[in-house]
Amino acid sequence: MIWLILGTAAVVLDSHNIFSYGYIIIGILFFGTYLFENSKQYLTIENGTISKNHLIPKTVNLNEIEGVKKFAGEYTLKTHKTELKINTELIEENSLTKLDAVLENLNLETK
Repeated sequence: MIWLILGTAAVVLDSHNIFSYGYIIIGILFFGTYLFENSKQYLTIENGTISKNHLIPKTVNLNEIEGVKKFAGEYTLKTHKTELKINTELIEENSLTKLDAVLENLNLETK
């Protein structure tokens, strides 16, 4: 919202400066990102996959997970190709309990 306000004020005060329109564009992009992330859940577990829902979603198959590292409020799920970092502070307590249950059912070594 601040970027939109700054951009609008900059355009009203000095519409000849092309950089003033950049503030409006940045504000729209930030606001769109906020709306997208607010409408989606942070994490989705379904059909044997864990998906982290962002503008560019990241998905990991549960059967490909080789290890789980828990450190400082963050889980790191490791596969042979990628890593998926999960910030547990963004997850509700009930959902975190369900996530822990799913990860325990994988019978992997937790660090």
